[in-house]
Amino acid sequence: MSTKLWAMGMVLFCTLLTSTAQLFYKFGSETLEFNFFSIATNINLIAGLALYAVGGTILILSFRGGEVSTLYPIIATSYIWVSFLSIYFLGEQMNIFKWAGVLTIISGIILIGYGSSKEAPAGVI
Repeated sequence: MSTKLWAMGMVLFCTLLTSTAQLFYKFGSETLEFNFFSIATNINLIAGLALYAVGGTILILSFRGGEVSTLYPIIATSYIWVSFLSIYFLGEQMNIFKWAGVLTIISGIILIGYGSSKEAPAGVI
């Protein structure tokens, strides 16, 4: 089965949603108290959970359009989104090691995508 471009786009969109959910979790954790009322009325926590639910649904639907071994590694872009969103919304800093990690993730995703686009030689399973 060849992986469709729309499926890759859906997984990428899923990672953006779930990365945004991480920010909502961060904001929600600042006022979180461990009692039912506090958790049930924490808008940031609820927004994060909702984004995860939508992201999970999109991920499941995207699997209809391609190979899991090609699509699932795209989930690693969540680390990249979280890094950039944290810089913008939380004022966090990126050091050389974080940038190296971002480049490694991008390289790995490209290599997996390239490897998935090649047909296996005859007789190789």
